[in-house]
Amino acid sequence: MKSNASLVYNLFLIVGDFLALVAAFVGAFVIRAQSATPVAHPIGARTFVYVFLTVLPFWILIFALLGLYNSNIYEKRFSEFGRLLVGSFIGMLFVVFWNFISVNPIFPAKLVPIYGFILAFLLLVLFRNVARLIRTELFGFNIGLTRIALVGSSPVTRELVESLDDSRHSGYKIMAVVGDKRQVGKHPILTYPTFQHFLQSAPGNLHGIVQTELYADEARNAEILTYAQEHHVGYRFVPGNSELFVGNIDVELFRSNLPVITVHHTALFGWGRIVKRLTDIFLGGILLLATSPLWILLALAVKLNDPTGPVFYRAKRLTRFGTKIEILKFRSMYQKYCVSPEEGFARMGRPDLLKEYRANGDQLPHDPRITPVGRIIRATSLDELPQLYNVVHGELSLVGPRALDTFEIEQYAKKNLILSVKSGLTGLAVVSGRKAISFDERRKLDLYYVQNWSFWLDMIILAKTVRVVLERLLRRGARY
Repeated sequence: MKSNASLVYNLFLIVGDFLALVAAFVGAFVIRAQSATPVAHPIGARTFVYVFLTVLPFWILIFALLGLYNSNIYEKRFSEFGRLLVGSFIGMLFVVFWNFISVNPIFPAKLVPIYGFILAFLLLVLFRNVARLIRTELFGFNIGLTRIALVGSSPVTRELVESLDDSRHSGYKIMAVVGDKRQVGKHPILTYPTFQHFLQSAPGNLHGIVQTELYADEARNAEILTYAQEHHVGYRFVPGNSELFVGNIDVELFRSNLPVITVHHTALFGWGRIVKRLTDIFLGGILLLATSPLWILLALAVKLNDPTGPVFYRAKRLTRFGTKIEILKFRSMYQKYCVSPEEGFARMGRPDLLKEYRANGDQLPHDPRITPVGRIIRATSLDELPQLYNVVHGELSLVGPRALDTFEIEQYAKKNLILSVKSGLTGLAVVSGRKAISFDERRKLDLYYVQNWSFWLDMIILAKTVRVVLERLLRRGARY
């Protein structure tokens, strides 16, 4: 059985977007009509509305082509907002073109399309947030949930149980788990040893099956797929070696007759690398100039706090292809402790702190090696501002995996995959919790970025970085 929840939600979004666009351009018309300046082309309100009701279906079609009614965009808020902005701009250009070729002008004044564009984007964003809130609330009443069964005993099954168990946030309800391992979530889940036992329970109103394990017996795999096809149930398969199926994949004919799958180590190649480098130079240069007064203030603070050492600390790190580089930071430690942790704690006569430092994931809540100013600039990430020079110079990128030293990167088995792109000033791990998440989780996020890079993903991470830095600044400021 197929779920109609997504279809209903899509129709709701289409109607809501249409009404938001109508309201935006009616509002633009009213705002301009209230102005004391005479309009260039007097048009009746009824005529204006009739014309826009004719044009707006094409605008909705533009939204559809941009994927704004695909289910995979529902929970990607930044991506949705970006597409709404692009769609609103393209739609406005379409309306302006319509006005150009029309015998009679449809805009009473030149400012109306500008007002309409601004109002359209704001109302669309507002409506989408309200729609998302309504949908989440309905999930809490078991309305609109996608009911699925998980088949397999692999570790991925447990991950799915944990991530989908909260129906209100996931939108899914796990009806059963088929496998020889009992999966336990926050809520009771029926477990069956085989798919045949599951079928004997006469599962009703099932929307999808997710198979997390490929059985050696092909008949068992065929049984699951056949059931899904015959009962019009959605089917998904999670491959055991998931790394082969992420990132940039091309399907092509090899030697003209044999279909093959080409898996690139990273999605960042070809023109993508050129665009990324140009973005680093342009945005990095702007940020470098814009923050230069702050550099002077921070340099004075660092020097006054500990006059014995330099303003900048040069840290040796690894970047693309394992190249060794030196990145700049504002010095946050006392000069005599700007050595390896082992030597620094030895100079302090506190080997016990070294054990605590390593056991705590290479950090201490109140590290005595750090100066008072250093604590502030570390907590607010201002110590990393000088790395903008590294970005413009080419050693780093604005966005990328965290630049790690040899000791840190050697701890990760897939280090070579992470080092297939330049390290970044910020990254997915930074905006996803920084040190609040484990080392392995941070490296998984780095690996995801490498294999799924896109220009839009870079823009999302940069926008989230601004938010994270502002939150840290405000939080730090509230303490004083």
